Amino acid sequence: MILTIDFETFYSQEFSLSKITTEEYIRSPEFEVIGVAVQVDGGEPEWFSGDALQTHAFLSRFDWGNSTAVAHNAVFDGAILNWLYGIKPKGWVDTLSMARALHGTEVGGSLKVLAEHYKLGVKGTEVVDALGLRREQFGAEQLAQYGEYCKNDVALTWKLYKAMGDFPEVELSLIDITLRMFTEPVLQLDRLALGEHLLRVQARKLELLGEFDKDILMSNPKFAGALTELGVTPPMKVSPANGSQTYAFSKSDEEFTALLDHDNLRVQALVAARLGTKSTLEETRTERLIGTAERGPLPVPLRYYAAHTGRWGGDDKLNLQNLPRGSLLKKCIIAPIGYYILDSDSSQIEARTLAWLAGQTDLVEAFDRGEDVYRIMAARIYNKAEADITKEERFVGKTTILGAGYGMGPDRFQVQLKTFGVTIDSKECKRIIDTYRKTYGRITKLWAEAGRAIDAIMEDKHTTLGVNGVLNVDGKKGILLPNGLRLKYPNLRKHQDDDGDTETVYDTKKGKATILTRIYGGKVIENVCQALARIIIGDQMLIVNKKYRVVMTVHDAIACVVPEEEIHTAKEYIELCMRLRPSWAMDLPLNCEAGYGESYGDC
Repeated sequence: MILTIDFETFYSQEFSLSKITTEEYIRSPEFEVIGVAVQVDGGEPEWFSGDALQTHAFLSRFDWGNSTAVAHNAVFDGAILNWLYGIKPKGWVDTLSMARALHGTEVGGSLKVLAEHYKLGVKGTEVVDALGLRREQFGAEQLAQYGEYCKNDVALTWKLYKAMGDFPEVELSLIDITLRMFTEPVLQLDRLALGEHLLRVQARKLELLGEFDKDILMSNPKFAGALTELGVTPPMKVSPANGSQTYAFSKSDEEFTALLDHDNLRVQALVAARLGTKSTLEETRTERLIGTAERGPLPVPLRYYAAHTGRWGGDDKLNLQNLPRGSLLKKCIIAPIGYYILDSDSSQIEARTLAWLAGQTDLVEAFDRGEDVYRIMAARIYNKAEADITKEERFVGKTTILGAGYGMGPDRFQVQLKTFGVTIDSKECKRIIDTYRKTYGRITKLWAEAGRAIDAIMEDKHTTLGVNGVLNVDGKKGILLPNGLRLKYPNLRKHQDDDGDTETVYDTKKGKATILTRIYGGKVIENVCQALARIIIGDQMLIVNKKYRVVMTVHDAIACVVPEEEIHTAKEYIELCMRLRPSWAMDLPLNCEAGYGESYGDC
């Protein structure tokens, strides 16, 4: 049975999801359900409006435990259903998540635009008239109209679900896991430790802000220099005044404001000072977690298919995807009593996938034998025996393996090394990049193959990509991935840049703006390898979740909660799961590193 559901809730100018997080909104004393509509399979939606006990009685009429629940933005409806009424469906489907995977930024995610795209009907506007109204303030006729509006939303959601009905089953299962990380939270927060951390962060912020000279903050060149010294490439944009390149240092420049999310506190503080903000990301994130700790367990907000490669991203104004290694905030995320958090990170999965996809057999076999591929690379770079490679030389080899596989040039390589505190002149960087490309020639050939795949997409032709033609280029539909979804490049075309050079670009959207994004062979391979790595992690997550509850995924890692008495057998089981090779790449060697502890930071 499929139960499609939609809640209508109280909102006002100040109390709305545009002002606060979903978690804070639903757990707030101000929160109120105005009404709810439920549809059984394809039948007539039923609307109900009553007090909390009456609404619970209405919802309890339905067999949730044996049904799949469908909603648009199901993280919202699912949280209400569980947090307020204690109802947990057998499975969850989110049409917003499905649409994000199928359409990316091409269509948009709102029910309104998706209904228009699929020609399903028209979404009403009665919600606008409900602004600021409590349930008892609705007149009988107005409440009935609001009910019709909600029923129409449910009917549209059902139709949208059916219109996207060929969605891969494995991906539906991943949507379900992702939703439950938020709607059925189990991780706890250490309120005392968070408070102590906040005081330290605030003191450190004042100390850092005092170090920045006003001239540095006000002068674009000096500010750019300060960013560069911290290993950050200053973001640029085209000036609307004269069309030339200029620094993107304003509040409206997303690439610049994203630096508030940087893992270096000095970068956060520098950007915060330039923007005139009162707090750094670390400070606001800690304050947000303190608020959450006072209200209950930590709902983990992850956005399914946040990137066009399929990777998850942070959501609900709380990005747990970018907590730095060793972050004290990780120490504040703790397991429930009687459990450990076990975190398992897939080792070098992108580098392994790249070598396999390119048919770079020697590198694949080195990974399979468990050899130190970073040391091997360093030995080639420095023309020395592997046993004689120093720690510093091995680090250069590691950076080369992890960074040069997608066509990175010497200049970018030099900047990347500097970010890690390693200074090498441009001539030496060129020699290192050349050495990598000569050593692993099949990888460089793969870039060229991907370049031809770009042409095939533009020309609406079909071809294959990678070893044994594992990937199918399906004309303008994009690159067909092993999970049945596609890597897309909307409006792919040739474009002449400001210097008169021709490049290939496609459209991405940031908010309402359409951004031209440059694409080339090496970048396609980066996209593909990230997409394949994400598919592998997703498959492994589903296997792990059959035995141990998955509570978070960050990039190439899976975190779950495990009973203390099972921790050693659980560790062995999860490591085994993360070494399982996908059916479409049985010769792709995989490995992982796992750790556990009472807190996420102990893993």
